[in-house]
Amino acid sequence: MAKTLQLQFLNQESKVVSIGIDNPIEPVDTVALNAAMDAVITANVFTTSGGDLVSKHGARIVERNVADIIL
Repeated sequence: MAKTLQLQFLNQESKVVSIGIDNPIEPVDTVALNAAMDAVITANVFTTSGGDLVSKHGARIVERNVADIIL
């Protein structure tokens, strides 16, 4: 089972933009998570078609199950 931590931000057009981090450490430290998201916004290193990231929207862990089928 693969897990991804999705950090969700709003850009200048108020559209949700997600950044995924594979294999997150659990349980998630919400204080560190908030600080990291604030740092991403402050550093302004990501740009989207809708402009810069301007605020936090949320965060979530997504689990994905993959079953390979041999042909």
